[in-house]
Amino acid sequence: MTTDFAALLATGRPVLIDGGLSTQCEAMGHNIDGELWSAQLLQSNPRAIVDATRAYLDAGARIVATASYQASRQGLVNAGLAEDEANALILSSVDLARQACREYQSDNPGAERPLVAISIGPYGAVMHDGSEYTGDYDIGDEDLRVFHEQRLRLLDASDADLFACETIPSGREAALLAELLSDVSKPAWISFSCRDECHLADGTPIDAVAGYFREHPRVLALGVNCVPPEIVLPLIGELRRSAPGKSIVVYPNSGEVYRSEDNSWHGTSTPMQCEQAAAEWIAAGAQLVGGCCRIGPEQIAAMSQSVSNSG
Repeated sequence: MTTDFAALLATGRPVLIDGGLSTQCEAMGHNIDGELWSAQLLQSNPRAIVDATRAYLDAGARIVATASYQASRQGLVNAGLAEDEANALILSSVDLARQACREYQSDNPGAERPLVAISIGPYGAVMHDGSEYTGDYDIGDEDLRVFHEQRLRLLDASDADLFACETIPSGREAALLAELLSDVSKPAWISFSCRDECHLADGTPIDAVAGYFREHPRVLALGVNCVPPEIVLPLIGELRRSAPGKSIVVYPNSGEVYRSEDNSWHGTSTPMQCEQAAAEWIAAGAQLVGGCCRIGPEQIAAMSQSVSNSG
């Protein structure tokens, strides 16, 4: 079955995706401190999610992600919600992204229908200890499988267009996701958190994990996200060699360093002209480009120029 995501990739044209949802929520003045990060706004201020998503659509994004990166049943139940309330709140992330898309299309008659990607963060994102950047998990395989299976099964029934499994730092977690994604109905991309130009954050060679998805029927694109921009080009090369039939998705962070102890960013942003960087990634073989932490609508709008020029 051909999906909207598959059809979009089949055009061969570059596609602009959004930037950091939490980055934009913070820029709009919303406090997202806490273990649920931007997911807490699903309950406290859902309109903020719509407005942040809309900002990326106005900047030119063709695919926008839901506010579900850290929204797990386990995390929401621990925050005091009943299980059915947690499920409803997770599903609402799709509704809010869809609402932003509807409002954008209403204000821009004739615009292409944006796609909604369900953000599926790694187990480390729920731990809120920075382990999505290390892959150092204190959890067994079966519990890790259950953690991901619950959320995938719940959201597979939504009307989103695809899954975006993001910031995966662990070869073990990637292998489990490869199995679980074989049983969903939606297409997906999977992007990894990497320590350098050749390895995931836990040290697993990226060519090895790419092999799990080389012939995968549901995973249509492989990539990296929330990595320093200076290692994106070699990682594109590694992924293209390891899984030549897959599209490549890249959305790095700004190059600053995150400190999980106090939810702060330190250091100077890597000098990066976003428009030029996106052009280089596209020239190297990336089809889907965007940004992650500390990349906002202004930077995405700059990247849209490269996407337009390469289309």
